Amino acid sequence: MAKVRCDWCTNSEIYVKYHDEEWGEPVYEDRQLFEMLVLESFQAGLNWLTILKKREGFRSAFDEFDYKLIAKYSEEKISELLQNENIIRHRGKIEATITNAKAFIEIQKEFGSFSDYIWNYVDGQPKLNSFSQLNEVPAHTELSQTIAKDLKKRGFKFLGPTTVYAFMQTTGIVNDHLTSCFKHKKSA
Repeated sequence: MAKVRCDWCTNSEIYVKYHDEEWGEPVYEDRQLFEMLVLESFQAGLNWLTILKKREGFRSAFDEFDYKLIAKYSEEKISELLQNENIIRHRGKIEATITNAKAFIEIQKEFGSFSDYIWNYVDGQPKLNSFSQLNEVPAHTELSQTIAKDLKKRGFKFLGPTTVYAFMQTTGIVNDHLTSCFKHKKSA
């Protein structure tokens, strides 16, 4: 019998792998969290599949998402990235990634890790939602608005409430797998 997946998970091999292995799985490691912040900020206004197809290009171009290196990127590196066909070549998003790396490091200094900072919003436990239809899943929530506001105050860019909610979904801070999906956890 075929596995039942969330309605958004098309038959694309990339989507299926991402859905089955990553989306909604709790992420606690700072570099992985930074990677998803970067990818979600680049996704704004685009299709997520576009980002997933370019993910390896992003990894290579952005030094495996090493935020300490990214925080030191020069104008020369920005120019190089703007020529890289393996990523989304958007100056504002590239510059925001550098700015966000610096702000990410500041959060680590304050909280010990970005993971401690972000997971504190849900008391360290994924929030399990029970949506049965895709149209029930919100684009953003009060919590994503609160986090986005705090991130903005801390200097982050291209991370509004909708992008933050997508980040929360992909890193398992919230579990929005539909109740019919084999990945929905019946108990947290």
